[in-house]
Amino acid sequence: MIEVYIDGGSRGNPGDGAVGYVVLKDGDEAYRYGEKIGRCTNNVAEYSALIGALEYLKKTASGGGEPVIVYSDSELLIMQMTGRYRVKSGMLKPLHGRAAKLLEEMKDVRLVHIGRVKNKTADWIVNRVLDGREYKTDL
Repeated sequence: MIEVYIDGGSRGNPGDGAVGYVVLKDGDEAYRYGEKIGRCTNNVAEYSALIGALEYLKKTASGGGEPVIVYSDSELLIMQMTGRYRVKSGMLKPLHGRAAKLLEEMKDVRLVHIGRVKNKTADWIVNRVLDGREYKTDL
């Protein structure tokens, strides 16, 4: 099983934004990623983290057959992606569409909302990236 913890954030909302995600394969960390994405809102950063993680999984064929669970502490993201909330924001509609297309192309991917306390590593990566610091130091 593959588990992916994603996070996105911005300082200022809108402000400097970053994404981070961690990929676990059978419970062991296989990959982590963080990147500044420029000025954006928190919600744009959350969607960007989901898209980045899904693109990584697609590129590496990690989502090609075994079950994938993507965890996010963004209730809005999870509720919109699972159809429980409508996407009203014009900024988020294209990102939602892109993420939905990636999910359609992959097999057996489930999105799950978790509390922030369970998403510490992805949150840590986002904050390290925003601080301009290394995010791979604890591997």
